[in-house]
Amino acid sequence: MAAHAKPNHDYHLVNPSPWPFVGSVSAFVMAVGAVLWFHDITPPWILIAGFVGVLYTMYAWWSDVIKEGKAGDHTPVVMMHHRYGMILFIASEVMFFVAWFWAYFDGFFNQEAHEQYARIAALGTTWPPTGVELFNPWHLPLFNTLILLTSGTAVTWAHHALLHRDKRGLVWGLAITIALGVLFTCVQAIEYSEAGFLFGGEGANIYGATFFMATGFHGFHVLIGTIFLIVCLIRAMKDEFTPEHHLGFEFAAWYWHFVDVVWLFLFASIYVWGSWGVALSH
Repeated sequence: MAAHAKPNHDYHLVNPSPWPFVGSVSAFVMAVGAVLWFHDITPPWILIAGFVGVLYTMYAWWSDVIKEGKAGDHTPVVMMHHRYGMILFIASEVMFFVAWFWAYFDGFFNQEAHEQYARIAALGTTWPPTGVELFNPWHLPLFNTLILLTSGTAVTWAHHALLHRDKRGLVWGLAITIALGVLFTCVQAIEYSEAGFLFGGEGANIYGATFFMATGFHGFHVLIGTIFLIVCLIRAMKDEFTPEHHLGFEFAAWYWHFVDVVWLFLFASIYVWGSWGVALSH
């Protein structure tokens, strides 16, 4: 115990924590609740209870990490390993989106596979399917692209301000980034409401499924990134970041830039390239 209280090494041995167990139980309850609700066996209350448990676990666990940082437990070696962990997490997110790009381009290039699916689903054999009215990439999609690129500039400004101990620039940069993230989500909601194709149900097709899964999961990541930045803004206003120690903000900025890059690929491939030679909506 004495070695734990006053370590003679650069590593941080965490105190016993209930959150891995609580998080696992909450995730299990959420999964069981989802299955029961999807099969109309029970109302969604079990699912909601599990989801609330997962959210509380995330809040409490990350709060403990922040407290550890304030207590000086985040030595240079510990911070380096946190960075490795965040890099691996983002790498896993990259592969997650690779799967959705793969599904989209498989439909684009693999006509034989698409024709087999089309015969089963009684759809046309072209890609995108005949009659599907796509979004004009130079309207709302282009506007959302400009929003995200501007938000990436704003979060970089905030990081630069932090490194130069400019609290006002840090707060304003984060506030602008958050506002642009919220605007992106609102514009995407408007775009979805005007879609000329469906995700599922009668009249749906594989194009709609791949489009909404790819862009919808990206939109979910924008929402998560926005919450991440809101937490950073609150901490920045409480002077919890220094030029030497600001892992929370650094990881939020990394995540936001990742979201920007994924959107650029989505815009270029699904919106622009995928819309060549087909009918576009206004």
